[in-house]
Amino acid sequence: MGSDTLEDLPPSAKLVYKVLEYDGPKTQKGIVEESMLSARTVRYALDRLKDRNVVREDIYFADARQSLYKLTCADCEAETQNEATP
Repeated sequence: MGSDTLEDLPPSAKLVYKVLEYDGPKTQKGIVEESMLSARTVRYALDRLKDRNVVREDIYFADARQSLYKLTCADCEAETQNEATP
């Protein structure tokens, strides 16, 4: 993900992005626990990230009442390319 996409997002959205980047897919509850942000702030951050197509919401099969949030595949591919470049 380009820095221009992140730079005008609120700090909470940047933190949620980094949590998903480092820890992989998580439920909203998992993001709240990891980031130590309030549930409302995490919901707001996820909405901003979903609006920019940075985060995707999937079904969490372990508990259908929750959703699983993960970075979009375009972001995953960009990270893989950055790691391969010396």
